[in-house]
Amino acid sequence: MKQFDFDDNTLILKVKKAPIFIRGIMFLIAFLSFILPLVGIIIAISLGNKFHFGFLIGVGFFGLIGFYLLRISLWNTYGEETIKFNSSEIEYEANYGWFKDGKKIINIDKPVFSIKQIGYVEDKKGALVLEEGNEKIESVVKIPINQLEELIEILKKVERPEN
Repeated sequence: MKQFDFDDNTLILKVKKAPIFIRGIMFLIAFLSFILPLVGIIIAISLGNKFHFGFLIGVGFFGLIGFYLLRISLWNTYGEETIKFNSSEIEYEANYGWFKDGKKIINIDKPVFSIKQIGYVEDKKGALVLEEGNEKIESVVKIPINQLEELIEILKKVERPEN
């Protein structure tokens, strides 16, 4: 299965989905991280305890944990990176399915494409790197090296549109 799609000067790099069991557990823990502190506050107040600052700290702490786990779960389910090639700039954006993040626009006239090795050498996986001088976009999607080499050959032949 190809993990990239290039059409109309837009490159989409897709994350290989984690197993459904793992994703289910991560979504469950994220959901519980949001719900359990609220249930705890409701039970404590219904038992006659007063509302105090510690409740807010607990909700805030577990809310951050829940948000982080939700973000990881969404990335492992719907994650993709979109890279748009314009005449003098490249736009990068990470898409988590429910929200987008990490938008970056860099000015590049003649990008240099390379592969950054990720993980063990025998895994033969890497990430796409686009750079010119000190401007750089580095993908986080792990893609097999042979697919990255094929993608780089396609990208080198692309005519960049005039804006």
